[in-house]
Amino acid sequence: MNFTLPFIPERPAKPRDNGLTMMMDKGLSIREVENFIDKSGMLTDIVKLGFGTSYVTNSLKEKIKLYHEANLKVYVGGTLFEAFLVRDKIDDYIKLMNELGLETCEVSDGSISIEHDKKCELIQRLSKDFTVLSEVGSKEEGIFISPGKWISMMTKELQAGSWKVIAEARESGNVGIYRPNGTAHTLLVNKILAAVDKDDIMWEAPKKPQQVWFIKLLGANANLGNIGPDEVIPLETLRLGLRGDTFFSYLPENIVETHQS
Repeated sequence: MNFTLPFIPERPAKPRDNGLTMMMDKGLSIREVENFIDKSGMLTDIVKLGFGTSYVTNSLKEKIKLYHEANLKVYVGGTLFEAFLVRDKIDDYIKLMNELGLETCEVSDGSISIEHDKKCELIQRLSKDFTVLSEVGSKEEGIFISPGKWISMMTKELQAGSWKVIAEARESGNVGIYRPNGTAHTLLVNKILAAVDKDDIMWEAPKKPQQVWFIKLLGANANLGNIGPDEVIPLETLRLGLRGDTFFSYLPENIVETHQS
């Protein structure tokens, strides 16, 4: 940090296992990646090459290399994994991961239906060679999965070898753990947290109110994903109480009582 302030929450040093920020790259150019790394690489842990963008992105290997040189985990979106799986090309998917030099991958079933035992088998297989993030929840609006099922799936996927389980929200932030208006399913989230370690979950939170909600619920070191490239620094200020929405979160009570309007 550029200077010292008291009452700022501690953030783990990188590489870290909690307090993760996952940035969603939906097709940045090489120059944009260089600029992103320069301005926000030190605050970012993981980069997801969103949905199937890696199929059409220019200079893909060069882009991945830049992220890796900045010590960022990189993986292609779960939708691309599903595109290979639905075509019975999982071996080709693994070959592609190796050709691209990727050490991280995502296993999801947000667009297609996969028997959960089969999904866990895939996680177990891939986790032998890759760091696996697995995604739980549907991408379809209006589909509600019971809290018990969320907990069961998350638990089994972690046991199968997932490093983190991702709570689905899409880049739009209006499905999965959120209602169509973007507000969180509070009861669902609290029931999940009662059964699954918060540090094992990556919460997709593309919208600022969602980021604020999780930071107030879980603290500065909540794992948050689907963050836009221009939103990483603003998110970090939310984490640290240096933005209006979380300004009083870490200050002593006497200061809050004196100055809170």
